Amino acid sequence: MPGARAATAADADRGGGLGLEAALWRAVAVYRTAALGYAAVLIVKNAGGYAHPAGGWAVLGIMTGWTVAAWLLFRDPRRRGPALLAADMTVAAGCVVATAWVESVEGIASGRPTLPVSWVAAAVLSWAVVGGRRLGIAAAGTLALANLLVHVLAGTAGGVGGRTFNGIVLLGLAGLVVGHVVRLAREAEARLARAVELESATRERERLARDIHDSVLQVLAMVRRRGAGLDGEAAELARLAGEQETALRALVGSAPRVPPRAMAGTGRAGARSGRGPAAGNELDLRTLLTARTSDTVTVSTPATPVPLPEHAARELDAAVAAALDNVAVHCGDAARAWVLLEDGGAEVIVSVRDDGPGMPDGRLERAAADGRLGVAQSIRGRVRDLGGTTVISSEPGEGTEIEMTVSRSKVKP
Repeated sequence: MPGARAATAADADRGGGLGLEAALWRAVAVYRTAALGYAAVLIVKNAGGYAHPAGGWAVLGIMTGWTVAAWLLFRDPRRRGPALLAADMTVAAGCVVATAWVESVEGIASGRPTLPVSWVAAAVLSWAVVGGRRLGIAAAGTLALANLLVHVLAGTAGGVGGRTFNGIVLLGLAGLVVGHVVRLAREAEARLARAVELESATRERERLARDIHDSVLQVLAMVRRRGAGLDGEAAELARLAGEQETALRALVGSAPRVPPRAMAGTGRAGARSGRGPAAGNELDLRTLLTARTSDTVTVSTPATPVPLPEHAARELDAAVAAALDNVAVHCGDAARAWVLLEDGGAEVIVSVRDDGPGMPDGRLERAAADGRLGVAQSIRGRVRDLGGTTVISSEPGEGTEIEMTVSRSKVKP
């Protein structure tokens, strides 16, 4: 099941197992370890020229200890919060600033790298993984200030060389690029999860459709056929069985409804376009209208979802139900009706047309004056409250058509 599969993935990530988050943090940990090795080589090589060699070994010890601690702490998703990120940045910036005391003034002025070298980039990567581009750039900016502070403390602020500048630029690019890639990867993972859930839901729906066809639908069809030529209650039961058979066939043949959890995380593009499910409070209007299919009602909808905020979708469905009730009351049980749903992107149009006797001019106005407000309130009122418009066209002997138009921009989520 989709929910069980999602829970399994979440549990795997929580335990440091499979999943995008776990893979990203493993990559950061591997980088931190490799960069520690590079920094150790340079400290060993340059220790003889340090003003305080013992300080170099102390910084290397701190870096080694924090590398081990980071391996353990960042494995637990519950610890990857502001406190741990702040500690990571504090250690990285502190090791950079310590260069001003450990390194000689001549070494700093000549552009020799800071003690941790590229090891501090692990902190930028951690911030970028957690918060994307913004936090990644913020972390790079913090370390850039630490690099400049080294020259200020050493009295070489006027001689900031190209190496220092290049290092600052590389840190900024790392935060920007890694943060952007992480965001894209998360969106891709969310789309993949949604596709897997939809595939699972579709297969389950097909299985249920086969079972229903082999049992319930065949029974309803048999009741409709055998009772069609009878009178009285048997004929009424046959008619009801036929309506339920039609509605059930339409239901099992429609597209599966997207689970709310699968709608989440589909990315900003889907939310901006307004054409795909983007939030858990949206409904596919097709599903509501298709359920009103019967022997006398034909519903036509687009092949793709028509999402609307839930309250708007239900109000439009209620307006359609009121229109169909009017057809049954004023045109007779034998009258046919057609419901057409159109998605114009910026607006949604629902039309209800019947083959009844139609209405003479002024009938709706007289009904409203007499206190009969079915059309005025149940149909026009609902659509008006959604910021939409209703156009009713009718001629005696030509049936009636009700066209309801709702603009997506005027419907509040």
